[in-house]
Amino acid sequence: MNAPYGTKTQGADRPVRCYIGLGSNIGDSRATIVEALKRLDEIPGLTVEAVAPFYRTAPVGYADQDYFINTVAEVSTTLTPRQLLDGLQQIENDLGRVRVIRWGPRTVDLDILVYGDQIISEPDLQVPHPRMDQRAFVMVPLADLNPGLVVGGEKARILAGRLAKEQEIYADK
Repeated sequence: MNAPYGTKTQGADRPVRCYIGLGSNIGDSRATIVEALKRLDEIPGLTVEAVAPFYRTAPVGYADQDYFINTVAEVSTTLTPRQLLDGLQQIENDLGRVRVIRWGPRTVDLDILVYGDQIISEPDLQVPHPRMDQRAFVMVPLADLNPGLVVGGEKARILAGRLAKEQEIYADK
């Protein structure tokens, strides 16, 4: 299949476990995230292995906007981090993402949270994702998928528990 989202060039000899954060607060956010997950699974060299429950969360950074629907997907991929980022940005663009206000409203947002055990620090690609250990909307669904994952020196479940007490986050059923 020649999907427009990625390339067939492989970035790893064996698939790498990654976690992708997904969020939306414009339009039918739940349907948009479901569509983004479908498109994510269509990227050559990438398989969606699991998806955390959806959560309704308060905005962070720019408060004058609607609540978000957030989740995290566990994927395995042979794509390089750059190829994966390109694929995520293509999905965002295809689903109508427009970047106007930093941390502002968005049709969809897809972020590489973790790419194996790699640490990447480039101007437009930072892995692990910066500030993820400060965000309940990332850590709670991430802990649902991998409670023992160490993030910022702490297990995901411990961070998620603390952040869930400090920040607004609700199961979205």
